[in-house]
Amino acid sequence: MENRQNPARLRPKLMSFDVFGTLISVRDSSYGAFERILADSGAHGVDVSAFWEHWEHRNIAHYWETYRSYRNICELSLAETFAHFGVHGDSRLIQYYFEAFPRFFLYDDVVRTLDRLSRDRKLAVVSNIDDDLLALTPLPRDFDLVCTAERARGYKPDGTLFRYLIANAGVAKDEILHCGQSQFTDLVGGKPLGLTIAWINRRQIALDPSVPRPDFICPDIASVGDLLE
Repeated sequence: MENRQNPARLRPKLMSFDVFGTLISVRDSSYGAFERILADSGAHGVDVSAFWEHWEHRNIAHYWETYRSYRNICELSLAETFAHFGVHGDSRLIQYYFEAFPRFFLYDDVVRTLDRLSRDRKLAVVSNIDDDLLALTPLPRDFDLVCTAERARGYKPDGTLFRYLIANAGVAKDEILHCGQSQFTDLVGGKPLGLTIAWINRRQIALDPSVPRPDFICPDIASVGDLLE
C-alpha cells in the first residue's frame, strides 16, 4: 500500500466507491455472459478475457462523448469489438451481459469493510451505469448517496459524474475520499477536480504514466479502512 499524504489528515466525512471492479468482481462475474455471446456468434477460438478488455476499452472511449445510456454504449462497443476480432455477431447479444447483473458477486472484503466504515461516516457509490442495472446489482446495503451516469447525464472521465458527486455530497470536497479501481475513469476524471482518491489495485497492474497520480494505492478496500484508524 502506497501513501501519498499524511494519514493524520485523512478524516473523510463521506467515502465514495466505484462499484464494478471495486466492490463487484465484474470480470469474473461477466465472463460467462461473454462466453455465451462468443459461442452464439460462432467465435469459439476468441479468448474471452481479451475480448472483454477490448470491449471495456471501447466503453471508456464512448464515455467521453455526448451522453447516451450505458446500455446503448455497451451494445455499440460490442459491435466494435466484434469488428476488431473479425467476428460476425449480433450486438443485441449484449443482453446476456445485462441478464447476468443479478448474479454478479462481491469481493470478499466488501461487506465487513462497508459495515465498519459506515459507523461514523456516510457512504456513496459512483458508477458509470444506468439506474435499472445498478438496482439489479446485488450490493450489500443501501448507500447514503447514489451517483450514476444516468442521474448525472454523463460519465466519470470528463468529470461530469464526479461533479455530480461533489454537488450532492453535502460535505466539502476535501471531506470526500473516493475509492476506485479504474485508472482511466476514476483517476482521470476525479483527480483534476481536486478529489482525494485511493486507487484500488486489486489486479496488481502497473499505473499508466499518462494518468494523474492517486493519493493512495491499496490492494483492496479493507486496506483503505486501515488508513482511517
